Amino acid sequence: MSQSLEATVEGVVPGVEDADLDAEFEERLKDSGALAFRVAYGVLRHREDAEDVAQEALARAYQSFGRLRDRARFRSWLVRICWRLALDHQRAATRRVRREQESPVAAGPSDGEPAPCDNELRARLWEAVDALPQKLRQVVVLAGIQGHDLKQVGELLGIPHGTVRSRMHQARRRLAEALR
Repeated sequence: MSQSLEATVEGVVPGVEDADLDAEFEERLKDSGALAFRVAYGVLRHREDAEDVAQEALARAYQSFGRLRDRARFRSWLVRICWRLALDHQRAATRRVRREQESPVAAGPSDGEPAPCDNELRARLWEAVDALPQKLRQVVVLAGIQGHDLKQVGELLGIPHGTVRSRMHQARRRLAEALR
């Protein structure tokens, strides 16, 4: 496919505008580059997987940046891309573990010692967070785990402040019930 046809298909005109888009993307990335990793890590809780997901999210954001209409919402757009990729990664890992457990050659017990009480509580808490509906889990991860204030969470997710407060309240109530 010719370069002009590719540009037409992607909706981006080659040349100076590409350089401008690249520069604008790099500028916005300076302000929110670490955000992708923090979101992925909040979902996956595994550094290497979070780095992979964040890198994939940044690559997808770069590829689609020219089609982003409201550039002021870049951070919330990047959060949504990263959140969805992290959830997809988590689901794939869950399916892989399930398949491995169902296989006739199951792994034996671990050689490590039993987890201390703190680790058990932490595991129960993360299970309860993972069991929350996605809209509640997003608020808990961004506000409760990553430390964003509720106003920032609303801006990142593109929802009103009151909705964030309501979701956080619902999430806390459900977590308390799950941990009893």
